[in-house]
Amino acid sequence: MKAPKSGNLKEAWVLFFFLGVMMINYPFIHIFNKNTMIFGIPALPLYFLLGWPASIAVIFYFCRKLDRVSDSDDSDEGKGEGQG
Repeated sequence: MKAPKSGNLKEAWVLFFFLGVMMINYPFIHIFNKNTMIFGIPALPLYFLLGWPASIAVIFYFCRKLDRVSDSDDSDEGKGEGQG
């Protein structure tokens, strides 16, 4: 299977950054700012308690992917040297 290009992962990084910014702004906060309880926890704190670790996990995942892609790009550049 072919590894994803670094440019594609950087575009996804920007997409998830803006998604994270949107998640902590008015429309989403208003949706979860209700007097409902989910498993005995108010909806808004539960939204933050689940959304914050999820966003950290996404950041961790993309950092790892970018490191792997950049390492493979560096090793590919070294293969062409010395031949010829």
